[in-house]
Amino acid sequence: MIILKSTQEIKAMRQAGIILARILRTLESAVRPGVSTKELDQIAADMIAEAGCKASFLNYNGFPATLCISVNEEVVHGIPDQRVLLEGDIVSIDGGVIFQGYHADSAITVPVGKISEANQRLLQVTKECLYLGIAQAYEGNRLSDISHAVQNHAEQAGYSVVRDLVGHGIGKKLHEDPEIPNFGPPHRGPRLQNGMTLAIEPMINMGKYPVEVLDNQWTIVTQDRLPSAHFEHTIVITPNGPVILSSEDVEIDKLL
Repeated sequence: MIILKSTQEIKAMRQAGIILARILRTLESAVRPGVSTKELDQIAADMIAEAGCKASFLNYNGFPATLCISVNEEVVHGIPDQRVLLEGDIVSIDGGVIFQGYHADSAITVPVGKISEANQRLLQVTKECLYLGIAQAYEGNRLSDISHAVQNHAEQAGYSVVRDLVGHGIGKKLHEDPEIPNFGPPHRGPRLQNGMTLAIEPMINMGKYPVEVLDNQWTIVTQDRLPSAHFEHTIVITPNGPVILSSEDVEIDKLL
């Protein structure tokens, strides 16, 4: 069941989104060769505590950390540990924050020092996929219009879209209906309505789309071990169009 959110609920999610956006900006600045993924996780944990919030991911189905941090061929659900980032790596940082019982979920993929042109292009195209998907999130459109926009842009650039993982509805629960695949034909699925809150998250592979789960039962990697990138925003559908909740942009609040 898709749950439409009230203005009060959206404002709570917006506050969670602002806090999360600040955390991701801080983490992006902290990413450098020599830093461990555990250190990045601790920064997020400290900032969430200082904000008086809770982490969405910690202990979610047993997940042991505040963030999912995934490096290079790791698509999602990487567990922060003593691994040190190296020059040329790309690192996906996925986080969630709970404010007054409501979640926001967002992810960025960040270069570690100087990266290859190939990896830089992968990051750029994946980010474009996110915003092209968001651009389809208008009242009256169908859910798969988002999916199709992501797939079309990724595949035109020569990349593949992960098929086994999806975006999702979000609100009082981290994962709500509907599921949002990043592929498929347009004009299918539920009609988008005012008050729907969605976490849109393209996961784009440089190589082929099959993935597999590592022995830790969490980390998902590309089968061909080529790099993958991941960007995500929490949005709400309004009569004025899609509004990104997981952003520090104060102008967004005027639309709510």
